[in-house]
Amino acid sequence: MVDFLAENNLCGQAILRIVSRGNAIIAELLRLSDFIPAVFRLKDKSEQQKYGDIICDFSYFKGPEYYEGKLEAKPELQDLDEEFRENNIEILSRFYLAFESVHKYIVDLNRYLDDLNEGVYIQQTLETVLLNEDGKQLLCEALYLYGVMLLVIDQKIEGEVRERMLVSYYRYSAARSSADSNLDDICKLLRSTGYSSQPGAKRPANYPESYFQRVPISAPFISMVHGRLRSDDIYNQVSAYPLPEHRSTALANQAAMLYVCLYFSPSILHTQQAKMREIVDKYFPDNWVISIYMGITVNLVEAWEPYKAAKTALNYTLDSANIKEQATRYAARTESLRPQVQQLLKEGFLREEIILDNIPKLLNCLRDCNVAIRWLMLHSAESAYDPNNKRLRQIKDQVLNDSKYNPKILFQLLLDTAQFEFTLKEMFKQMLSEKQIKWESFKKEGSERMTELAEVFSGVKPLTRVEKNENLQAWFREISKQIESLNYEDSTAAGRKTVQLIQALVEVQEFHQLESNLQVCQFLADTRKFLHQMIRTINIKEEVLITMQIVGDLSYAWQIIDSFTLMMQESIRVNPSMVTKLRATFLKLASALDLPLLRINQANSADLLSVSQFYSGELVAYVRKVLQIIPESMFTSLAKIIKLQIHDIMEVPTRLDKDKLKDYSQLGARYEVAKLTHDISIFTEGILMMKTTLVGIIKVDPKQLLEDGIRKELVKRVAYALHKGLIFNPKAKIQDWQSVHQSTHIPIPKFPSVDESATFIGRLCREILRITDPKVTCYIDQLNTWYDLRSHQEVTNNRLFSEIQNTLGTFGLNGLDRLLCFMIVKELQNFLILIQRTILKDKAVVDVFKAMLGAVNPVQGIVGNASKVYANAVAKTQKMWGAYLEAIMKVGQMQILRQQIANELNYSCKFDSKHLGAALENINKSLLADIEAHYQDPSLPYPKEDNPLLYDITAYLEAAGIHNPLNKIYITTKRLPYFPIINFLFIIAQLPKLQYNKNQGMTCRKATDPVDWPPLVLGMLTLLKQFHSRYTQQFLALIGQFIRSIMEQCTSQKIPDMPSDVVGALMFLEDYVKFTKLSRKFRTIM
Repeated sequence: MVDFLAENNLCGQAILRIVSRGNAIIAELLRLSDFIPAVFRLKDKSEQQKYGDIICDFSYFKGPEYYEGKLEAKPELQDLDEEFRENNIEILSRFYLAFESVHKYIVDLNRYLDDLNEGVYIQQTLETVLLNEDGKQLLCEALYLYGVMLLVIDQKIEGEVRERMLVSYYRYSAARSSADSNLDDICKLLRSTGYSSQPGAKRPANYPESYFQRVPISAPFISMVHGRLRSDDIYNQVSAYPLPEHRSTALANQAAMLYVCLYFSPSILHTQQAKMREIVDKYFPDNWVISIYMGITVNLVEAWEPYKAAKTALNYTLDSANIKEQATRYAARTESLRPQVQQLLKEGFLREEIILDNIPKLLNCLRDCNVAIRWLMLHSAESAYDPNNKRLRQIKDQVLNDSKYNPKILFQLLLDTAQFEFTLKEMFKQMLSEKQIKWESFKKEGSERMTELAEVFSGVKPLTRVEKNENLQAWFREISKQIESLNYEDSTAAGRKTVQLIQALVEVQEFHQLESNLQVCQFLADTRKFLHQMIRTINIKEEVLITMQIVGDLSYAWQIIDSFTLMMQESIRVNPSMVTKLRATFLKLASALDLPLLRINQANSADLLSVSQFYSGELVAYVRKVLQIIPESMFTSLAKIIKLQIHDIMEVPTRLDKDKLKDYSQLGARYEVAKLTHDISIFTEGILMMKTTLVGIIKVDPKQLLEDGIRKELVKRVAYALHKGLIFNPKAKIQDWQSVHQSTHIPIPKFPSVDESATFIGRLCREILRITDPKVTCYIDQLNTWYDLRSHQEVTNNRLFSEIQNTLGTFGLNGLDRLLCFMIVKELQNFLILIQRTILKDKAVVDVFKAMLGAVNPVQGIVGNASKVYANAVAKTQKMWGAYLEAIMKVGQMQILRQQIANELNYSCKFDSKHLGAALENINKSLLADIEAHYQDPSLPYPKEDNPLLYDITAYLEAAGIHNPLNKIYITTKRLPYFPIINFLFIIAQLPKLQYNKNQGMTCRKATDPVDWPPLVLGMLTLLKQFHSRYTQQFLALIGQFIRSIMEQCTSQKIPDMPSDVVGALMFLEDYVKFTKLSRKFRTIM
């Protein structure tokens, strides 16, 4: 018959692919559960008020028009909704695909069962598949994995959060309009169950059976799976645990599968007492805390509380006497096993001959250790007992008391067992790899000894007092041939024959009275020894390694191992060499990866790498977490050294009186520094002892681990110092997983917010903006200095940026520049919204613009009665300029700061990295020349869209300050009606507030109505830069027309002095040309 898992067996391959996909789906769900956007939880009132109208649960589907209508009625809600969509659509799509794959999984499983029933697979039915060993395993796993998926979803992604995410995905994606979308079915399957994983939360009625029955599954299939799981040892695990008291451990994985699958047929749990008693007697006679998948633990006392038959059956296990018996048994076992394992781990004890002679004893010791560790870890785990449940508390207390539970002793036993298991495995693997070579070597030695003896009895080879004996000569030659004929491939026959040869050699020594000749006896003894070694070597079998792998399973501790983290760290802190034992424990934990990866690997699925990386990454993250104590301890010691050197140890002067030598020696403090320095070196040695280790599929290099740990601790401490130090007057979101600056291994820590800023850089930026606010300061461009408007005292100047550069370095200053860049983008976006939704929606204001447009046409001409026309237009639009002015000034202020930062970066680059600065300037000029040449002649080369050159070089140029912030396009814009007229009226509305000063240029008339000139000009320049150059030309033409018209009127009325507004307009043009570096001809044209 064709192997069920053979590639040409369609029936086997189909179910194998389904089960493989099931394991991959669970890994994806576990991965995504760490990336749920916090906003979907709507935990606090502020989030509820802000997002309550755009994040809806399934109540949305009852009246989508009502919810969408609410959004359309409020423009600010529409903006928030659009921003929310941009920030979250990527992660929502990922979650939706995971949810969809769960639904597809059960649909595919049902289709497979239908195909089996309809005879699609020739000679295969549900019954025949269940008779096959692999088929039986896969069908049971298929149902079990579906149950695990549902439980994982409910445990890791709360029902309300799921609903909100699905509704948001429905609203933001094209799925709503897709005809083949199965969104409705997914929503029905994953709607909220009412379950909460929070401790003390009440369990919903009929949970989880009603949840499991949302997609119907064939009842005969469920019944047959239950039958197999109840009666068979489907994985043949009992052979690895021959002792009867180990049976529940041997069947632990099958018990977990049965626990999940029983929820598909709740009648067994409720009413079928005989079946439940059979299940409990077989699987749960001595345990009630189980691990269902990758360390997800379940306490049966709580889980089976609502089910009468299950609860009654479990009462026998939970009898106080039984609990006491189990707890005391494992306590005694732990007490006896610890010295036993420690003896085995003594240097030089585990030798090859000891292992070969005692394989059964060593395996029994391993079994006993692992069974004891498993029982004690699961039944003492905090996570397995709800503190609000009185009965669970009582059971837990009894377990802890009767087992004399000491977490340190259990932890020590786990470390010793892992080390023993690791050493034994490595030695056995070595022996297995050398098995044939050694066997052949022993055979050759034995055969040669017999040949030599044959020669001795031939009388040819001289040997003291040995007479010629042709019979013995022939006999020994025959024995030599027999040894030579032993075949390694036929180990059974070779073993039997070797025993007979040993017996023959014993007998020949006795019958031929060869004991009198010591040399002959020695030859015979050596040959017997080699033959014994051959028997031992032939007994080195891979089955022993497989048994060790099964027995050493630690997948149940995938999550609860975290409760030992502090103990691990403390043991490392006290003794850094403990890392070597921990290495063995981590490798033992890595064996948990075999469970989800086995079927994925068998199916040759493309998911293998992704799933391996996820679980390996989780384990490596845990290893890093444990070993982080080493960098932490190093930095603690360093902090003490710094304190001693700064505060306690006096600096020794170049000249020192002899009688003061003792005062300056300070032996105690210097000894303390030496001791702390020695401790730091011991810590680094400790982590480097770990050796390069393959954890899952990720190679862990201890040097890299140490470097990352030191960097992580450094980042944490520096960030904390800046967080605490940079707190001033306390009054588009990127997720962590999207940020190129955030690292999993060396994360930038998050601290509780002290103001609206998320980090110290934000606080620093906002403080600079506060002290240079154009409403309270005046910026003098020639001096690069800000002065207070009222007191005329200097507030700050460009030296501020040198100080920031010295404190935070180039990256810190560049980060500040990037933050200002994003703030300008945000300000300009808000500004455009102001124009579109406030100014252009006001009919009276738009009429003024239309009238003004008529009055100024043609722009080359002169406006008649200019003063009155302009004054009327300004008066009618006066109310809207307040917000307009504030926005323009903010942008201008930030542009001034960006200019100052660019100057400082460029200055320091030319001093500190002159070669880099020169190279960047040259490549920048070359690129610009090439691009310009390409536009004149398109046949010339130009960087393609997928070429990162321009993007990468821009980052370098900005970091080196080789750029002009005023030339930057911050946002993309659309055409806006009346835009040049609006800006022109805005500028002439501000001119009366300003006056010309020969020394200072344009300054504010009244401190009560502040307008700072440089931010005003630069803000307007930046705004116009975002639009087509045609708008700028029209705007400047209107300014030119304003100057000509007013001057024409003054000339006709014989007014001798130039009006202040005209002076202001001329100064605006002067400064505009200066900042934009336009040719002066441009100004004269106007």
